[in-house]
Amino acid sequence: MAQVKIGILGAGRIGKVHAENLIRRVPEAEVVAIADVRREAAERCAAELGIPRAYGDPRPLLDDRTVDAVFICTSTDTHAPLIEEAAKAGKHIFCEKPIALDLGAIDRALATVNRAGVKFMVGFNRRFDPNFARARELVAEGAIGRPHILRITSRDPEPPPLEYVKSSGGIFLDMTIHDFDMARFMVGDEVIEVYALGSVLVDKRIGELGDVDTTVVTLRFASGAIGVIDNSRRAVYGYDQRVEVFGERGMIRVDNPRLDTAVQSDAQGDHATRIFHFFMDRYTESFVREARAFTAAVLEDTKPPVTGEDGKIPVVMAYAAKRSLEEHRPVRLEEVARGG
Repeated sequence: MAQVKIGILGAGRIGKVHAENLIRRVPEAEVVAIADVRREAAERCAAELGIPRAYGDPRPLLDDRTVDAVFICTSTDTHAPLIEEAAKAGKHIFCEKPIALDLGAIDRALATVNRAGVKFMVGFNRRFDPNFARARELVAEGAIGRPHILRITSRDPEPPPLEYVKSSGGIFLDMTIHDFDMARFMVGDEVIEVYALGSVLVDKRIGELGDVDTTVVTLRFASGAIGVIDNSRRAVYGYDQRVEVFGERGMIRVDNPRLDTAVQSDAQGDHATRIFHFFMDRYTESFVREARAFTAAVLEDTKPPVTGEDGKIPVVMAYAAKRSLEEHRPVRLEEVARGG
């Protein structure tokens, strides 16, 4: 069996998830090296998973001619430089979102990728969730006709650490960015305008850092369809991820999966188990399907299903939402994309 020899850049939480999935559930992949600025983290992960080589610097991994492709799972501020270095080294690239927080840096990274002619895929894993993927298939097949309204609910069980909030770029670039991508993916159309409202209702310290923790964003698509995204940094009942697409001939809805499907009924009513509390548990299968899609694109020499442009547009949407919140008005994406 042909295999893609992969190097992992970043031995933190998401790096370990990708390494484990590639090793245990993607037979078309072989993880041959891992690197992290904390060398001990790379060595520990390599020992646990049987990865042959571990480095405290990405350079030896990128110089390794046996490595066909890399998974960039490092901090956001390192993504764009590593993308450029990997592309120049002739490696195919999978990169976690976002590509960068600066649109100029994104453009430079994508230009380098294009010049190098390597495969490039961005890690918007929710596209690969079986339930969301099926909903998209139904929309694309015309099952509900022309989409009219999209509703996305995305709520975390608890806020991230304040240190993370400081460097994340804010809720739109950190959290809502997944929903911006899901909106384009689910409707199959481009968003042309956003209008954002936000409040600090969960943790006043988030507000002191200049961010909000509760938002509603409305979207206007090129087709005239309308979307609504609601976010909260804290849902006490768990990790809440739902989508609904309403169209001229019906509606498609994806609800939260639960720990199990057993429902107990008694005199007090019906009782079910909780929804998942952690995104790694909610999206376990999506990460595997995402990794398989990338390795298939490399082996079959096909276009990756989530392109560099797919990675850039949600960042543009995030900045449009930030401007909308600050200026209390709808903002067209072209205002941000052209630097206006």
